[in-house]
Amino acid sequence: MGNLLEHVEDSILSRRLLRRGQRILVAVSGGLDSMVLLHLLQALSEKHGWLLAVAHLNHQLRGRSSHADERLVRRTAERLGLTAIVERADVRAFAYRHKCSIEMAARNLRHAFLARNATHHRIPTVALAHHADDQLELFFLRLLRGSGGEGLAGMKWRNLSPANPKIELVRPLLDLPKRALREHAAEKHVPFREDETNASWDIQRNRIRHELLPLFRKHYQQALDKTVLRLMDILAADAEFVTQAAEAWLDSPRGSTPFEALPVAVQRRCVHLQLLRRGVGPEFDLVERLRLNARDPINVPGLNLLQVARNAAGRLVLQQPEKGLSNLKCRRLNLTGGAGKLRFDGVRLQWRIETKRGVARPKADAEREFFDADKVGSAILVRHWRPGDRFLPIGMAQEVKLQDFFTNQKVPRRQRHELLVAETARGEVFWVEGMRISERFKLTRGTIHRLQWGWLRL
Repeated sequence: MGNLLEHVEDSILSRRLLRRGQRILVAVSGGLDSMVLLHLLQALSEKHGWLLAVAHLNHQLRGRSSHADERLVRRTAERLGLTAIVERADVRAFAYRHKCSIEMAARNLRHAFLARNATHHRIPTVALAHHADDQLELFFLRLLRGSGGEGLAGMKWRNLSPANPKIELVRPLLDLPKRALREHAAEKHVPFREDETNASWDIQRNRIRHELLPLFRKHYQQALDKTVLRLMDILAADAEFVTQAAEAWLDSPRGSTPFEALPVAVQRRCVHLQLLRRGVGPEFDLVERLRLNARDPINVPGLNLLQVARNAAGRLVLQQPEKGLSNLKCRRLNLTGGAGKLRFDGVRLQWRIETKRGVARPKADAEREFFDADKVGSAILVRHWRPGDRFLPIGMAQEVKLQDFFTNQKVPRRQRHELLVAETARGEVFWVEGMRISERFKLTRGTIHRLQWGWLRL
């Protein structure tokens, strides 16, 4: 791609990513992308008066390889005459403690590390090495997860740090393909280390990179990168307009346009923004249930047994569950370990995650079920039934109230509160003890990982 240095300089100046003479914290992992970014910014720093510092967080996930990455970053910073800020983090322990995936734990710790040190050293901007290939992979990752327009729009050239809104993140390489970075590294002899996990097909992003994208480019659209990046730009503009309209409505005095009269896209974004402000993941199904339902409260795991409901005015309210149900037992489980067992309120639970494609399953068992593990997710909640719970029984097209389902199945009232249910981090019930599983989480031909779930009343 011609002169890469000039291209990056033009991107920075035209988009006003960096000001003359400012201090910049460069996030450097030791991989190709961040090492090229560091060398490009260093080459431009004298001309623009930039003062660089290097930040590296050792995730300690790959043993000696992680420590070799750290050594490379330290040596490179020393050779360039730059300050190196290096810390180590126990990502696995953090993921276990906070009941989240390894990827999410690493991301949270990394953003916290960067924001903390930028603040401490009075550096207003952190430079990240995301590039066009990252954007493309992110688009398909989010498309497969059912993200909306804002999610499909991908990363921005500049945005505020999720760990500290006073720190700005910039991405000077966002329109460059990885091929261009690799060519520049070879030409300029930029040292870097390969992360062997990038070749693992157990990671969905890698399967998209090595299998899905080459298939699309070969058989459907040779200019896939160009067309998808153009679509992301269009979606970003549309999403920004909808967000501005939703924020204006939420900030308006009561008595403005009724919630039901808003365009559907604005309704969804109003609910979406309110959930974010309460620290709840705005999954589509939860947003839709709140958008369409101004009556029944919904249990959300992230709210520690509180319930969320939308009132007639379109505002979300938090409330305690029905009297007598607020202290019901519950247990959060992290399924990332691959297998485990638990005793909960008189029931022994066992689970195992297996890599096995398709719908074929062992002979039916009254106390064992199988689910699509990728749809269930890594964090779940096991608890008792609560009024207001909804469920999509396998074979049905629409959700029903679990209370109505119990009535149809002739489950005695005294037994209903004894039965266990399991729900995802999004608040969707996927298993009801002794009943049918959820249609949304059944095995399909597209299943890659399956969750084997067993239970036994003691």
